Amino acid sequence: MAGLTFDAGVLVAAERNDRQFWSFWRVAMERGVVPCVPTTALAQAWRGSRSARLAQLLEACEIDPLDETLAKRSGELCARTRTRDVIGASVVVTATLRGDDILTTDPSELKALLPTRSRIKVIDLRKPKL
Repeated sequence: MAGLTFDAGVLVAAERNDRQFWSFWRVAMERGVVPCVPTTALAQAWRGSRSARLAQLLEACEIDPLDETLAKRSGELCARTRTRDVIGASVVVTATLRGDDILTTDPSELKALLPTRSRIKVIDLRKPKL
């Protein structure tokens, strides 16, 4: 398994105690994967004190901040793909820069943001292949 970047839908699934997510998580941890969470995805999923389970999950993740370079690259990706999904674009850019695969609940949206010859795999949480 390559590195792994989570999108906001995956974070919401974790917070909702989704069995499939936690099964995937267990395998990733057994394989020594430290997942990455872009701050944009975190902002979309975070709901304050109601996010206790998510807060625990984040302790085992690397949080990737949205700096100026990442923001510009995300905006450029939106322009190239003619989309407005800056959060999805930032997840794709983050994963691409790290060489990570992406775990998502909306694979079609993220696949549309990837170049056709990308080595990044988009893994559907609902149909994970570990």
